[in-house]
Amino acid sequence: MSEDEELGRASFQWAKEHMPVLDLALNHLSNKVRGKKPFQGLRIAMCLHVSKETSVLVEGIHSLGADVKLVAANPLSSQDEIAKFLSSIGVSVSAKSGETVEEYTSSIKSAASCDPQLIVDDGGELHVAYSKTGSNSCFGGTDETTTGTTRLRGLYREGKLRYPVIPVNEAETKHIFDNKYGSGQSAIDGLLRATGLLLTGKTLVVAGYGWVGRGVAERARGMGARVVVTEVNGLKALEAQMDGYEVVPMIDAASLGDIFLTCTGQIEVLRQEHFQKMKNGAILGNVGHFDSEIDVADLYKMAVRVQQIREHLTRFELPDHRSILLLSRGRVINLVGAEGHPPEIMQLSFADQLLSLYYLLNHQDELKESKPKLLQFPKEIDLLVTKFAVDCFGLKIDFLTDKQKRYSESYSFSE
Repeated sequence: MSEDEELGRASFQWAKEHMPVLDLALNHLSNKVRGKKPFQGLRIAMCLHVSKETSVLVEGIHSLGADVKLVAANPLSSQDEIAKFLSSIGVSVSAKSGETVEEYTSSIKSAASCDPQLIVDDGGELHVAYSKTGSNSCFGGTDETTTGTTRLRGLYREGKLRYPVIPVNEAETKHIFDNKYGSGQSAIDGLLRATGLLLTGKTLVVAGYGWVGRGVAERARGMGARVVVTEVNGLKALEAQMDGYEVVPMIDAASLGDIFLTCTGQIEVLRQEHFQKMKNGAILGNVGHFDSEIDVADLYKMAVRVQQIREHLTRFELPDHRSILLLSRGRVINLVGAEGHPPEIMQLSFADQLLSLYYLLNHQDELKESKPKLLQFPKEIDLLVTKFAVDCFGLKIDFLTDKQKRYSESYSFSE
């Protein structure tokens, strides 16, 4: 075994030890079909961040009999030792740290063209690529992110979605924990690793107050930052205000912030009109899936000099002698600048993914008869993953009495 493979195996084992919820989900499926592997012979194409947490999911699916092809969901987030480890156990992996956009795109096209029967995606890239192949091998898929779900809705509206997809991001056990607590910690982790600066006393602008923005704002405030929120949704703006944050338009926040983190899934959230108002030394980072939230092309056009000053920190010197600093080339900082979400968080998301794949397999015939569409996330999976998590976290909770159940289900308040 090479040094990389050995390091990858050790990282895999470390993550696995902290992901008992996923282990329970794997055992649950094994017990359902005793004497055979539930995914035996299935071709599953996966486009995910190639991290130690992902390796636990991929190894688990592989151990259940699937023929897995894994490609990266981001050209800068792959961990080479994990790719080497997964390759050593028989998983087909096409991912490497720092791959070019061309290599990244080519790998996704290759995965889409391998006639997969199930697709697991993180951002919708693989689903979009498969829609262009003309193949009819796929009978179902999942997607991990808000961005991916948005793109899938677009495919469906245009009549290009040819199989049912479960939007895993809509699971309560995913979006609350993964998006809020996972993104909150990992985004701040990426920011601190990239800069090494103190957050206390600085003004940090959070663009977007969805689950990701809430988590980032909460963790930044916990580290002593003054947090300002920008929003386009009035209800979320009200929520941010009620949570104690200052809410202003981005054009006003631009002159206030020392650090800007975009958490929206939109394009050009930070652009030239904002760059022109920013303080000297303002730091920009993206927590959204794609690198389009910050208009990096505008920064290059405005700059008279561009300098890489740390591994994940680029300085853009402007004609008026101000500098703006960009984290991780505008790509998602919690995966490019750090290691992504902690395993304790990803165990819930990946248990959702795993059980969703089995749901699609188990309901394959009946789903064939319905029009391809984005399905509702199955409630029974949310409840099962919640039960696993409550057990693994060692929580003891109350249960309704029979009388309370009757009360909950009755239109009458009298016995």
